[in-house]
Formats: sequence, C-alpha cells, structure tokens
Amino acid sequence: MPVRKAEAVWEGDLLKGKGRMKLGSGAFDGPYSFSSRFENGLGTNPEELIGAAHAGCFSMALSLFIEKAGFRPERIQTSAKVHIDKVGEGFKITSIELDTEAKIPGIDEKTFLEQAEAVKKGCPVSQALTGTEITLKARLLK
Repeated sequence: MPVRKAEAVWEGDLLKGKGRMKLGSGAFDGPYSFSSRFENGLGTNPEELIGAAHAGCFSMALSLFIEKAGFRPERIQTSAKVHIDKVGEGFKITSIELDTEAKIPGIDEKTFLEQAEAVKKGCPVSQALTGTEITLKARLLK
C-alpha cells in the first residue's frame, strides 16, 4: 500500500503567523492561519482537512460494505462537522458529526442503517480518531 504524504509550514507567532499546507498529490496547496482555524478567516485548517478525509473515507467504506451486503450503491454523500474546543489549557477535537445520505436501490432501511453504523466504527479514519466522539446521521434516499 502506498504511504500518503502531506506537509505544512508555519512562519511567525501563533496569532499573527501564517502557514501553508500541501498535499503530496498536489491536489491541494493553500494557506492557513490562526484566523482560518479559530475564527472565520480565509484559508483552510487542520480540522477542515480531517473532516474532508473522514467524509471521503466513510463514503468509500460505506460503498464497500453495501456491495458486500449484496447491493449496488448509486450515490453516497457525506459531510463531517469537526468540533474543536478548549479543554483545560489546550485545544482538542472533541467530536465529529457525520451526516450521510445514500441512494441504494433495493436495500431496506434496517440493513442500510446497520451497514452505516458498522462503517462509522470501521472506516480507517474513524479508527484513527478513536479518542474522538463520532456521531452519525444516516438517511436512505428513495
């Protein structure tokens, strides 16, 4: 299996400094700052990138689980809300809210929800984030 790479550079102090994050594939290269992380400034932040990774991993893994259950998914869309909060003297990613909706012909609601719950625990990004509360809202589209 390939090893995935990313890098970040930070220049300056925490509040006024600035940085860039870059994915090894070249698909993303962009700025981040205190403002983009803890306020509503322009740029990305680590939590947003974790959210994208989690949503992408969850959607792919759900597709696999659904296929193994004997169904063929047409579309799976997942969003992730990553919460970072002050805990003690520092900050912690305290929870991630996954919200997924899927169009899967022929599957019943119970089977869909069972598969989605299994993926919430089993996708590689969820496993990497075991110290974080992960909640799931899953909807089956008709």
